[in-house]
Amino acid sequence: MRYSQLFPKTKRDAPKDAVAANHKLLVRGGYIDQLMAGSWTLLPLGWRVVAKITQIIREEMNATGAQEMLMPLLHPKEVWEETGRWESAAEVMYQLDNFGLAFTHEEVVLDLVRKHLESYLDLPIKIYHFSTKFRNEARATGGILRGREFLMKDLYSLHASEEDFWKYYEEVKQAYLKIFKRVGLDVIVTEAAGGVFTGNHTHEFQVAASSGEDVIYVDPKTGTGINKEIFAGEEKDYKKVQAIEVGNIFSFGTYYSEKMGVDFTDKDGTKKPVWFGSYGIGQTRLMGAIVEIFHDDKGIIWPGSVAPFKYHLVGLNGKGEDVYKKLGDDVLFDDRDVSAGEKFADADLLGCPIRLVVSDKTGDKIEAKRRDSEAIKLIDIASLLD
Repeated sequence: MRYSQLFPKTKRDAPKDAVAANHKLLVRGGYIDQLMAGSWTLLPLGWRVVAKITQIIREEMNATGAQEMLMPLLHPKEVWEETGRWESAAEVMYQLDNFGLAFTHEEVVLDLVRKHLESYLDLPIKIYHFSTKFRNEARATGGILRGREFLMKDLYSLHASEEDFWKYYEEVKQAYLKIFKRVGLDVIVTEAAGGVFTGNHTHEFQVAASSGEDVIYVDPKTGTGINKEIFAGEEKDYKKVQAIEVGNIFSFGTYYSEKMGVDFTDKDGTKKPVWFGSYGIGQTRLMGAIVEIFHDDKGIIWPGSVAPFKYHLVGLNGKGEDVYKKLGDDVLFDDRDVSAGEKFADADLLGCPIRLVVSDKTGDKIEAKRRDSEAIKLIDIASLLD
């Protein structure tokens, strides 16, 4: 990609109301643009990052045997009334007369399954999608971390027995740990309340960050956490940590399936309700969390797995065209007729893992520098491609 053709370019100043690092840097770098509080446009660079996050999640969900699909965002009131959440979740859900905008999909997926489920032979069912969610967030702050409209992966599983449900629940937990490791995050599995989703305790995946809004208490022996909202232990026995939630998983038992009549015929011929769970990761929230963790005073420092481009090629004095053509698609080529200082500053702000410089001084070599290091090496194109 030629930077001269990329829309839009970097900004010198952060938005005046920006406090969070992700808000400042993602806007300045041209990754996102704010339409209104809690509503963001993913610009081309931001979309590339989210697409890479999405693909990592997709691969790990598929590895558990889950199948991808896509469900509607506009929901009929009647489905939500079956569980009582049309009333109980009214503060969170945008409601339009006889319809509601999706803030989650438990009721919708159960309505879908009961049309097709007959016997235990149809179970387990593991289905997920990537879609937009709408939540009437009272505090739409913190940049893209807390939105009223955001992208999310939600997985739903239905099982014939409690034993099979908990087996898969643990499998998804491990898949989540793999996802967060692949995007460069060290997470703390944390017990938490279920909010508007369930009265049961749930598991959150939290990443320690001084800018985090959550407070968790971490057991130094196990490395697991308890969210402040349910913590009842002795503070002296735990480490108090500020953190950002980047994922969560929920166990519902048979509560929702009983309310909506989602039954199956078991081996003995009896009708039984399914065991049900849901599992969420917000891709756009995850992008913001990554920036909160990986940045310095110059800009973003993307982990290689989610960076918009692997290479940021800086051409000086009209140089770099040959190198650009040899590097393939995973390179952002700054071919603009601007100063070297401006190009280097933009490279630091955008945060691609490897900066390459081609100039009169480098001759037949290429100057290579990792974004997370000050060390500079001169290498040839063959070594770079290897």
